[in-house]
Parts: sequence; C-alpha cells; structure tokens
Amino acid sequence: MDLGLAGKRALVCAASKGLGRACAISLAREGVAITITARTAETLEATAAEIRAMTGASVTTVAGDITTEAGRAAALAACPEPDILINNAGGPPPGDFREWERDAWIKALDANMLTPIFLIRSVVDGMVARKFGRIVNITSASVKSPIPTLGMSYGVRAGLTGVVAGLARQVAQHNVTINSLLPGPFLTDRLRANSAAAAAQAGKSADDLIRERALTTPAGRVGDPAEFGDACAFLCSANAGFIVGQNLLMDGGTFNSMMG
Repeated sequence: MDLGLAGKRALVCAASKGLGRACAISLAREGVAITITARTAETLEATAAEIRAMTGASVTTVAGDITTEAGRAAALAACPEPDILINNAGGPPPGDFREWERDAWIKALDANMLTPIFLIRSVVDGMVARKFGRIVNITSASVKSPIPTLGMSYGVRAGLTGVVAGLARQVAQHNVTINSLLPGPFLTDRLRANSAAAAAQAGKSADDLIRERALTTPAGRVGDPAEFGDACAFLCSANAGFIVGQNLLMDGGTFNSMMG
C-alpha cells in the first residue's frame, strides 16, 4: 500500500532507540524526510546513519532533551514545519505511589504531558494552514488498563489523552489528525530495564520475567518494535484521515474488552 507520504517531513522525538526509532524507520521507508531527537548524540548519530543506509531517506539529527524548552526549540528550529509529529519521551520510573514526591510528579508531567502539548501547539496551526497534518502520541497501554507500579506514567499520560481528545476533533476538518498509540510489552530497552529491576526483587533473571510476561498475552509473545513503527506510519498516512482522536492499543490482546 502506498501511504502517500513521499516528500513529507516528520519530527520524531526520542528516536535513537526503541519505539521512537521504529517509527522513524517506518516513516523513512515511505519517503519521509525525518528529523530525529534524543539526549545522547553518539547514539542518535549511529541511528541516523543506520536509517540512511536502510532507506536512503534524509535524516536530520538534533541532540538534546525534548522535555526541556531548549530541547524543543532546537528540534523545531531544525524542523519548523513538520507534516508529521511523533511525540515520544521516556516514561517515569516504576514504583509505589507513596515514594513519589512532588518533584518526581512535576518531572513526569513535563516529560509525558506538557512536552507533547507544547509541541502540538507549536506545529498544529501550520498543519491546518497546509491542510495536512498527522500527530501521533506514543503513550502506554496502562492508560486503558492500569499497572500498579506505573501509576505515575499512566497518571500523567491520561492527562495528555484528555487534552488530545478535544483538540483532535477541532482540527480534523482541516485534514489534521491526532491519535495515540498505546504500547503494551515491546522488546525495548525500557522493557529490559523494568524487567531487570523487578527480577532483582524476585530472584529471577530479566529474561525469565520477559518470557513470563510474554505468556500473559493472548498473542503469546512480546511485541516487535518494527510492527509498532508500521502501525505508526499507517496512522500518519494520507489514507488515515478519517481516524480521529483514537487510542490504538497494541498489547497483543491483553486488555480484555468487547469495545477495545
């Protein structure tokens, strides 16, 4: 299927690894010129070189923290008029809500709620004027099905989900869509790190816990980041203009509901 994205421009946040990287690769394969951000310049440049070699796409890098005002300004200076915005940032650490002080909550709000909102605010009017825009927020399956240890993550991301629900319906008439992808367990560094932390307490290996987690999904496995990236590319496509304000759950069927 031709997604109709050749020649478009995308800003993909936190794209040096994991799900952000997968989204960048899938968009680049569709002929999108991409600007990718990440904190660590060395890792970011390595990823950019890999994407160029794989796809032949134009890849611009911006090293910096997208959750800061300076990081967002640098990213938007490099890609001031994106046709596509992929909002992504590392989630807050797991734990017990009793342990989280105000500073931790503010940091989580800045990263996983306010940063996407500020980036959307910066680019959405240009998308409306050009009559094309695709915004995808990478959030979490826990927004729909809470995981006790991820309360800070789904708490702040639920706030973003609420803001987007209204905004998406205000701009849809201009061929600008805003949707969210809600990942369950995908084989990323974050899954490995969270599994390692839990394994230390359980007296097991991280690999054992990942295998156990895989068996809890009806699919019987954890997700491949590449399939997440392809889902993101479809939501960004010219063919997806009637998908508005949705939260697409990708969890291998773990969330058990007739209505999704």
